[in-house]
Amino acid sequence: MKPVITPEIKEVMHAIHFRPAISIIMPFEPKMDPKTELAHALKLLVDKTELELRNNYPNEICDLMLHKLNNIVKQINFNTHKKSIAIFVSPVFEKVLYLDIAVEEKLIIDESFEIRDLVYCKKELHKYLVLLLSANESRIFLGNSDIFVRILTATPETVYAFENDVPQRVANFSDMQEHKQIITEKFLKHVDKGLDIILKSYNLPLFIAGAEKILGHFKKITKHGGAIVEAIHGSYDDASPEELKTIVKPYVADWKKVKQKDLINLLEEAADKKKLSIGIHDVWRQAVHHKGRLLVVEKNYMYAAQHGSSDDTIYKPTEPFNTFSYIKDAVDDVIEKVLESGGDVEFVDAPLLQQYYHIALIQYYS
Repeated sequence: MKPVITPEIKEVMHAIHFRPAISIIMPFEPKMDPKTELAHALKLLVDKTELELRNNYPNEICDLMLHKLNNIVKQINFNTHKKSIAIFVSPVFEKVLYLDIAVEEKLIIDESFEIRDLVYCKKELHKYLVLLLSANESRIFLGNSDIFVRILTATPETVYAFENDVPQRVANFSDMQEHKQIITEKFLKHVDKGLDIILKSYNLPLFIAGAEKILGHFKKITKHGGAIVEAIHGSYDDASPEELKTIVKPYVADWKKVKQKDLINLLEEAADKKKLSIGIHDVWRQAVHHKGRLLVVEKNYMYAAQHGSSDDTIYKPTEPFNTFSYIKDAVDDVIEKVLESGGDVEFVDAPLLQQYYHIALIQYYS
C-alpha cells in the first residue's frame, strides 16, 4: 500500500540538509484545547529548543534559528481543525504542516528533518483478497470494510476446462482416481499461475477459503505461500459474496495482526529470493543505492550513528562525537531515502522484528 505523501511532505523531504535542522511535532487541536494551553505548550518547546541549541551551536547560529522559530510560532493558525502540527526549521528552510494524525510531542535537532511521524499520514485501508477454492472451481474476491466484489479473470476458473488435457480412457476405479488427481493438479497450478497477475496488481494480504483437503493440496503446489495470511476451512461453494464477507469478517477484525503477519510473510519471501537486507548497517547501504522497495521497521526503533568513509557506510559512534558526521537517528534517514526512491515504509510493533535486528529492507525484484 503506497503512502500518501503530499506535496507539502515532499517539500520537507527534499529540503537541503543543513545543520541544525529543527523538527517540532506536537498535538494541536484548537477545537479541543484552549488557545492559552496550546500557546504555553509551544513556548515550552521553543524554550527547550533554545536550551539545546545554546549547548551545541555558536551564538550566531542560535540567534538566527530562534528568530526564525519565534516568527513561525507568532503566525500559527489557531483556527485549524487538524489534530497535530509539525514545524520544520533550518538555516535555509522553514515549513509548518497541519496534520490529521495523532502524534506524541517530539523535538529533534539533527542534520535532517524528522520524517518518521509523517509516514503515519498514510490512510490505512483494510483491503484484502479472498481466493475461494473447491475441487471444481475457483473464485477470487476483493474486500474491504465497505465492499466485497468478485474479480473477473480472463482465464478458466473451473476444473472442467482441463478434462481434455489428459487421456479420457479409464479402465477401473484406480484409473479414475488417478485421472481426477491429474486434472485437479493441473487446475490448481493454473489457479496459482493466475495469482501472479492478481497479486502484482493488488499486492494485498491473501486469504484462502475452502475444504481442508483442497486447501492443503493448494498450499503444497503454490508459489505464493508467502502471500497467504490465513486458510479458512469449510464448504463455501454456494456462498454468496455477502455470505463470504461475513465468513471472513472475524479474520480481518484485528487488522493490525493481519497486516503484520502479511509483512512477515513478505520478509520471508524476500529472504528466500536473496533480496532482503537486515540490520541498520546493511539496510543503510541498500537504501543509499536506491534499492529499497519496502522498508519494515519497529515503531520506536532508533539508532545513533556516525558516517563512515563512504556514503553507504555508517558505524556506531564513540565519544566524543564528531559533530559534522554524527547522525542522531539513522533510521529516520533511511525512511527518507526509501520514500525518495519511490519505495514504501511500514511500521510494526516490537519485538516482531527481533530476528531481523529491528529493521529490514526488501529490495526490488521481479
